[in-house]
Amino acid sequence: MSGGARRTEARNPKARGLESFTTHQILELMNDEDATVAAAVRAALPQVERAVDAVVTALGSGHRLRYIGAGTSGRLGVLDASEAPPTFGVDEELVLGIIAGGDPALRHSIEGAEDDSGAGARAAREHVREGDVLVGISASGRAKFVTAAMVMAREVGARTVALTCDASSPLAKDADITIAVDVGPEVLAGSSRLKAGTATKLVLNMLSTTAMIRSGRTRGDLMVDLRPTNAKLRARAIRMVQDETGLSEAEARARLEAAGWSVRKALGS
Repeated sequence: MSGGARRTEARNPKARGLESFTTHQILELMNDEDATVAAAVRAALPQVERAVDAVVTALGSGHRLRYIGAGTSGRLGVLDASEAPPTFGVDEELVLGIIAGGDPALRHSIEGAEDDSGAGARAAREHVREGDVLVGISASGRAKFVTAAMVMAREVGARTVALTCDASSPLAKDADITIAVDVGPEVLAGSSRLKAGTATKLVLNMLSTTAMIRSGRTRGDLMVDLRPTNAKLRARAIRMVQDETGLSEAEARARLEAAGWSVRKALGS
């Protein structure tokens, strides 16, 4: 990495001359690079643990979890937040994802939105309150929308967690807890939807899932608070009741129907 270039903008020497690679060579290189992500995430587990503990404490005292990001980072935050209610049966306000540019940015690139610090501050002021945890997601750690939101969150008394791939970035330096996952340069220089995006998804999976487990939203490895709103999920609910009780499929279905399709109630816990 030369000239003080940002970590997420560095060029990968393995990808020089990429346009001359065969399809197989490109795929093999991408797969090789992807294989390094899990180890990078493992190195950051102590910081992920601190973040999980902060979220568990917040949820246990009636507060909430918020994600904020721009572009790919924002979309991944919204994705993780949107899965919390059906998976863990929590209220939709408990976990919220905020993306620069609003809902249109989920489907369309609104690149300039990440530079709007005023919008970031306003979003935090609207959606974050004292005692909440705000996770600011930015691979480069320099999205002004995110850094401004984090400043506002601290002003209102929330705890802040930075999720970034650059430990030297402003976002990393200013958060209460920093999760910095060093995935190295991308196959396409600066395309942080690749390894950085994969690392972000892995960490968010860990953060929300572990926080919900530690908050009592599961029974062992079972999603007993899931919302069985379609045929696949109702079948899963029936299997869970069968596995835990030894009932037949028909008996498990009857018990679930009597419990309003609550697996937790059907299991008596």
